Amino acid sequence: MRALRRATAAVTAAVAVLTGCSTSGGDDSPTPDGQVRGITLPAWNTDDYDRPEARGYLRQIAGTGARWVVFTPTWYQNGTRRATMHTTEETASDRSVRRIVGLAHDAGLKVMLKPHVDLVDGGDRADIRPADPDAWFTAYRRFITHYARLADELDVEQFAVGTELAGTSTDRRRWTKVIAAVRDTYDGPLTYAANFDEYSRIRFWDSLDLVGIDAYWPLADSATADPERLAKGWQPIVTELAAFAARLDKKILFTEAGYASQRGTAAAPYSWTVSERAAADEQSAAYEALLTAFDGRSWWAGVCWWMWDDWPDSGETARKLAYTPHGKPAEKVLRRWWRG
Repeated sequence: MRALRRATAAVTAAVAVLTGCSTSGGDDSPTPDGQVRGITLPAWNTDDYDRPEARGYLRQIAGTGARWVVFTPTWYQNGTRRATMHTTEETASDRSVRRIVGLAHDAGLKVMLKPHVDLVDGGDRADIRPADPDAWFTAYRRFITHYARLADELDVEQFAVGTELAGTSTDRRRWTKVIAAVRDTYDGPLTYAANFDEYSRIRFWDSLDLVGIDAYWPLADSATADPERLAKGWQPIVTELAAFAARLDKKILFTEAGYASQRGTAAAPYSWTVSERAAADEQSAAYEALLTAFDGRSWWAGVCWWMWDDWPDSGETARKLAYTPHGKPAEKVLRRWWRG
């Protein structure tokens, strides 16, 4: 879409993101703290975003005070050395993506589309190191521009060009070409969602509008529900990120951050299986610590929490142990910070 309306919307969205502003509903006024307030609603099956629960989930997300929602259509690769990725029965259909984006906008939420590439065998996408990089990047460019066109068509407010592909993300030349192809297709602001141990090695941040980090830093070496102790764990990381943002002259958005409702979650935030013991108090303490540690940081663009509820019959983790804050003390933390 190249109409004047779309161009105007893109400029407005870019200005809002680059100044750390997030808007609510149809107006363009910034949130009180000027930061993105987002929650991810992932899809695990082709029809998840078509489900009747979708509208209710989005209302619930907006009810926390969130102003953004993240959607994650996912393609799959058969091995870390292969050069192609493809859809499966776990890939959200384009029809369902169109529907969920429309519902999100109807609910007054802005959208970041964050397409993922995962491994069929469930391995870590960071281990993807294709034997033929040229062939892999050609296939990846087709994949990511497919969603960039969809994002442009749907007036999506922000787009992620990749997520946690550490085995390829040091390749500045090829990634710069991918980003250029996305910009030829989509007019809005762009980021890349780097893992917390990946972001400093990336050399193409200058081609993007925001530094994106999936912020799963361990904050403690043992289980704790003490937000002050966890906030202290953030202190050296805050110092490191402030210097990085200043060096690049770009804001940093936490494209993901989250904590399972499990004992010891802050020691391994990236793990779905830290413990079989539920610990909603530790999850809420970790939410509190992150929001406290980054409150008022002018270079911090905000956070997109991982994640809202699983779809019925699709979650592999019991709800009481899962990442969702819904109906738990962590949701109350969000409401207090985001709604006042």
